Amino acid sequence: MSKPRLRLFVPDDLGPERSFILDQNQSHYLAQVMRAEMGEAVAAFNGRDGEWRCAISAMTKRAVTLDVTSQTRQQQDEPDWWLLAAPIKRDRIDLVAEKACELGASALWPVMTQHTVMSRVNTERLAAHLREAAEQCERLTVPRLFDPVPLERALRDWESERVLIYLDETGGQPLAQIVAALPPQSKLAVLVGPEGGFSEAERRWLKDLPMVRVATLGPRILRAETAAIAALAVIGSILQT
Repeated sequence: MSKPRLRLFVPDDLGPERSFILDQNQSHYLAQVMRAEMGEAVAAFNGRDGEWRCAISAMTKRAVTLDVTSQTRQQQDEPDWWLLAAPIKRDRIDLVAEKACELGASALWPVMTQHTVMSRVNTERLAAHLREAAEQCERLTVPRLFDPVPLERALRDWESERVLIYLDETGGQPLAQIVAALPPQSKLAVLVGPEGGFSEAERRWLKDLPMVRVATLGPRILRAETAAIAALAVIGSILQT
């Protein structure tokens, strides 16, 4: 049986002989954008019940109904890696969200630092990018999106077992060495600063926190989005092999 060309994240429960109606946006996407046909197969996932093959059983311009037919993949545990990133320009933060999802981040948390230029974050748009990336890369979950907060607030009640890898452009231990030394299935997060980097006060404060590991990605000064993507790629290459 061929793989469906269409794949959607849905909030509905998925299981044998269930049916549900897609929201207006997804219905429009299937009917008007993708020109789906009656009876066409659609892969659906919700982050809880695995992935299921569905069939379009009713279709109008505003409402598409899917009938669940069979499970194609069971739900699996995924790595618990967070990305804490200072907001950057719109197209670049959108890219970060998309690639964070593709590279396996379980959560994206925009955090405001002293040198953060972008004071507003469109969380609705970021959530859409995360969802669309999950649909495209065949993940079984969509990364969680935390509300933007100042960095100090994000770290105030930090869970002690989650290591925070802070990327410092002034130097640190190679990221690959830090990650390789962590126990399997470790909870971790990586912190990436804004275009202007962290302030000296922030650097001193971060280095004193017990859960922080100071890391470097090499001798070059990287763009914020490049650093985020490179860091998650290094983490994934080590912890998923």
